[in-house]
Amino acid sequence: MSKRYLLVLIVGSSLLAATGAAADVQNPADADSRSATTQSDAAVRRALTEFRTTRVPLSRAMAIAERLHEGSKTADISFESAGSPVYRVRTIRNEQVWENAIDANTGSTAGKEVTSSLRELGREDLANMIALRWIKQELSDAVQVAERAAAGSALAGGLVRQDGRLNFVVVVAVGDDLKEVMLEPPKVAKQSSVHR
Repeated sequence: MSKRYLLVLIVGSSLLAATGAAADVQNPADADSRSATTQSDAAVRRALTEFRTTRVPLSRAMAIAERLHEGSKTADISFESAGSPVYRVRTIRNEQVWENAIDANTGSTAGKEVTSSLRELGREDLANMIALRWIKQELSDAVQVAERAAAGSALAGGLVRQDGRLNFVVVVAVGDDLKEVMLEPPKVAKQSSVHR
């Protein structure tokens, strides 16, 4: 997931404990949101207005994209409101990566599918895609937790590495604001050998 998400608010909730995910809470005033320009604020308001009128929730767009390639997992997803609103979804299975646009009003695919291999990705994206294979939780799980914790609707999500830690980041629309929920996936337990 690239740095295309606008505001940072890390939300903690007792809901997270049930999933095995860890989270911290920061005051939104502490985030870099102070440096947002008036122009970007207007763009966020326009995108939120467009997002609120869509009929397809992010979780359904992820499921649609995953069904296009059986056995694939969503690596990242974002809402785009330029032109007809779509969710841009990247899914992965084995060495293949697919990017599809899912119409946010109809749920149908829009535009041409882009297919690539892991070898074609940049270093950061490649590291996140490989890490996605070893995480117990899926992005869809993180989206559900984030929507409940922030009491809103998700419009983007993916994996990011911050301070050496891999986290799911889900951007949630809450009223006229965006909140970024950061969830640390549960660690994969080391398998111990059983001696008989």
